[in-house]
Amino acid sequence: MNFKKISLAFLVAALTVPALADDVIRFVPDPYPIGYADQGDVRHIVIKGANVTAKEITLENVIGQGIGMSNFKYPTKIAPNAPVTIEFDMDFAGMDGQINPVVVMIDNQGTPYTAQLDGYVKAPIFFGEKMFDAGFYAPNEKREWTFYVWGTDKKSRPDLALDENAQKEFSIKTKNVMLNVDKMDQIKEGGKVPGLKVTLSTKGMTRTGWELKQKSLRKIVGFKSKKFPKATPEVLIVGYWKD
Repeated sequence: MNFKKISLAFLVAALTVPALADDVIRFVPDPYPIGYADQGDVRHIVIKGANVTAKEITLENVIGQGIGMSNFKYPTKIAPNAPVTIEFDMDFAGMDGQINPVVVMIDNQGTPYTAQLDGYVKAPIFFGEKMFDAGFYAPNEKREWTFYVWGTDKKSRPDLALDENAQKEFSIKTKNVMLNVDKMDQIKEGGKVPGLKVTLSTKGMTRTGWELKQKSLRKIVGFKSKKFPKATPEVLIVGYWKD
């Protein structure tokens, strides 16, 4: 399916269907397809719709509900039954798999109108696990987690290192292995897929800033790859800080 080519006839026909009471600015299809992107790409996105009412709409702001959206361009006034084009930049760093960001248009009365988007981000590195439980954790306690990593093409072994921020609290050891990834809940060594056995360690996660005001622990550990410099692989560590 070519997400960039939406039939003009289909678009016009769909937009002329009578609007629902809260259906003022309509984008078709819904959700609006933005296609595929590689993790770490930055793309300029254009979505097209219409004011399907008999009143003029004055927009004061357009924002993104979700990460990665910036530099919005939009018309200040949209005439009755007139087309509308919204443009913005989308940074796909930190994203993986199916995404459904939302564009929020706010008129001069404070009324929001939304356009839900649909896309898919292709990550070059696959993690057998991406979330780890630290349990009840006191600052400076040691912890260690082991997991498997491989390329999404299942042909080439990825390289992996901690990013600069993660190096402050974590270290890793990697070992080249061949993996059997036929069952995602039973990743085993001894298969045909080149991968890495990764041991992630910490000698002590610190509790600073906003973390001092809450009990829940949430640490994002970022990685980098020389083979895939635009990729932004990461794992999440969760738990609770001990009082």
